[in-house]
Amino acid sequence: MEKTEWYLEYEILHNRPGLLGDISSLLGMLSINIISINGVEDSKRGMLLLSRTKEQIIRLQSIMETMDTIRVTKMRNPKLRDKLAVRHGRHIQSDGDDRKTFRFVRNELGILVDFMSELFKKDGHKLIGIRGMPRVGKTESIVAASVSANKRWLFVSSTLLKQTIRKELIKDEYSSNNLYIMDGILSTKRAGEQHWELIREIMQLPSVKVVEHPDMFVQLTEYKLSDFDYIIELRNDESEQITYDSMESDQFTQEDGFSMFDF
Repeated sequence: MEKTEWYLEYEILHNRPGLLGDISSLLGMLSINIISINGVEDSKRGMLLLSRTKEQIIRLQSIMETMDTIRVTKMRNPKLRDKLAVRHGRHIQSDGDDRKTFRFVRNELGILVDFMSELFKKDGHKLIGIRGMPRVGKTESIVAASVSANKRWLFVSSTLLKQTIRKELIKDEYSSNNLYIMDGILSTKRAGEQHWELIREIMQLPSVKVVEHPDMFVQLTEYKLSDFDYIIELRNDESEQITYDSMESDQFTQEDGFSMFDF
């Protein structure tokens, strides 16, 4: 019988010596394997488990609910966010009103790259938007995640090294394993119709597309924010406001020069 993965998360109410050992022994007695384990946030612990039957998990949860030292908070088949929580020791924050929007700050670039890499690995069409002020690390994070996901990245429009506005692709650049990166401000403010014909063509490909500044991208096009599968917000700190008042002119200040990776 094929084994099934589960995510267990519990809050520690009384952190007495030997608590983790008792839970590990319980899992062993129920023939449930531990794949990985880590502290999550301040007083929680997350585990990725492997069991042969759902009954094993039901029995585990029933026993754990009788323990007065812990409180089970999650027991489910693992989502991507659960796996990253165990890997990095914290939960990815999502918007309370829009569950497809995820928020990061600059000192979390490691988990951001890991998160995007997992999204990029999935086959088929995927449209991802990323918001953030200039030089916060948006493009660099996308490229790093592409490398981690073993994807070839292509700049359709970008100002990372110099101003790039593509009007066509060559034959080997049409591939479901390619990742297409577009700058919403540059495409809407500086590009012509040939560029937009190329974008519409790319949008039909069964591949990953990443749009920086998606709010600007949708203002003058037929695309809508609801077309995006994920929206990622990257800030220098949690209090930073993402605005476009000064961003448009700043976007082109280095169009003939070079900008180094931010991390």
